[in-house]
Amino acid sequence: MVSKRQEELLKLIVEDYIKTARPVGSKALCDIMKCSSATIRAEMNYLEEIGLLEKTHISSGRVPSEKGYRYYVDNIMKPKELNGEDMLKLQTILDNKSLVVNDIILKSMEIISELTHYTTIVLGKQSSENLVQKVEVIPIDKNNMVAIIVTDKGHVENKSIYIPGDIDSAEIKQTVDLINKLIVGTSIDTVSEVLEYQVKPIIGKYVKQHEVLYNAFYTAFSDFAAESVRVSGTKNILMQPEFNNADRIREIISKFEDKDIVSSIKEEDNGINIYIGSENNFDDDVTIIKTKYTINGEEGTIALVGPKRMEYERVITLLDYIKKNIDKK
Repeated sequence: MVSKRQEELLKLIVEDYIKTARPVGSKALCDIMKCSSATIRAEMNYLEEIGLLEKTHISSGRVPSEKGYRYYVDNIMKPKELNGEDMLKLQTILDNKSLVVNDIILKSMEIISELTHYTTIVLGKQSSENLVQKVEVIPIDKNNMVAIIVTDKGHVENKSIYIPGDIDSAEIKQTVDLINKLIVGTSIDTVSEVLEYQVKPIIGKYVKQHEVLYNAFYTAFSDFAAESVRVSGTKNILMQPEFNNADRIREIISKFEDKDIVSSIKEEDNGINIYIGSENNFDDDVTIIKTKYTINGEEGTIALVGPKRMEYERVITLLDYIKKNIDKK
C-alpha cells in the first residue's frame, strides 16, 4: 500500500531523475514536501523496500526502479496538453497537401525525434500485403529519373534511379511497359523474384541497353520491398548517459541495425502502450512507447525508444496527437 505522501515523493523523484539523470537525495525534497529529512529518508526507505526505488550505490540518493516507473506511469502520471511550439512544427507536416500519407508519418516522426531527443521507429505494413497496381517513371534529366510505384491499397512510394550513359527515352518506356505488364498484381516483396525470373530472360528481345536498365530497376524495386522499417535519430539514444560506454553503444547500434529485432517492436493493440525495460523484447535499459495506426485499411506501428527515465507525459501526448491525425487521413 502506498500513501498519498509516498506517491508524491515517488513522483518528485521520478520527475527529477528524468530531468537530471542524477540520484535524488532527501535534502533536496525536504522543502518541497515540508517534512524533516528523517521523515523523507524513512519514506524513501519504505519505497525502496517495496521495490519502487533503488540505490545506485550505498551512499547515493535514490533512483526509480523499473517497478517504480511502472507505478508512476499507471497511477501518478497525467498526460500533458501539447504545447504550441510542438503543435506548430507537427501541423506544418500534417497539413502539407503535397505529401502522401506515408511521407507525413515519416516526417512527423523525424520531428518528434528532434523534439524529444529519442529514437523513432515507423513499421509499415508488410509488403506481402501490398500488390503492385502501377509503375511510372518521371525523367529528371538524361541520367536521372524517379520511379513511382502505386499499390492496390493506395500506398505510393518513389525512388530515384540513376542511369549511367545516354539511354534512349523510348528504351526506358519499353522497359516500364514490360515491367508493368508482368508485375501488376504482384506483391511488392516478390517483385524482385518476378524481375529475375520473368523480366530478365526476355527484356533483351525488346530493349537494346537492357542490362543497364534492368539492373537500375531491379535495385529500385528491391529497395521498395525493404523499406517497411524506418529508424530516425539513432544517435539520440547514444547521447543518453545510460549508454555512455563503448560496449553498450555497439550493442544498441547493432540492435537498431537489425531489421528483425526492430520489426519485433510491431504493436498489435490499440491505444498508446508503454513497455518499460524488461517488458519489451528490445533492450532492458530502454522504454518503448508505441501505438498502432491505420491508413486506407493498412496498419502500421509508430514508436519512440528512449531511456527508462523517459519524459513519459510528453511522449504519450505527442504520439497520441500523431495517431489521431494519421487515423483521420
